[in-house]
Amino acid sequence: MPSPVLAFDYGLRNIGVACSQPETGLASELAPLKARDGVPDWEQIARLLAQWQARQVVVGLPLNMDGSESELSARARKFGKRLHGRFGVEVQMMDERLSSYAAKDEAGERGQRGNYSKQPIDSIAARLILESWLTQQQQQNQQSP
Repeated sequence: MPSPVLAFDYGLRNIGVACSQPETGLASELAPLKARDGVPDWEQIARLLAQWQARQVVVGLPLNMDGSESELSARARKFGKRLHGRFGVEVQMMDERLSSYAAKDEAGERGQRGNYSKQPIDSIAARLILESWLTQQQQQNQQSP
């Protein structure tokens, strides 16, 4: 059975977290992590990786709408490299354009209004990124002989 995959929606104040369920192929939101200028509590991440026994991680890549990279893209890539370097996990970067907009829409459908700093949407975004990645993996597996 495949091991769970963790996904992170990298941010400077909050880092959204989601985890895949190998049995169902679905993803669920976990509590977001606090970050200080983009730096997480690495011990929290170590505990998450151990708890879920994740050997693979997906990090959302915040590209500009035209596909170009931004300063935040570079920081998200650096976060991914640090995850790999510290924990030896395989890291995949996943285009996350529009995931925050979709997460805000979903939060609104759930009845959340306005202040996203009090109820961060980062883990909703992480789940959406992971679901997109899982769909992409499934499509690639179906195309393989």
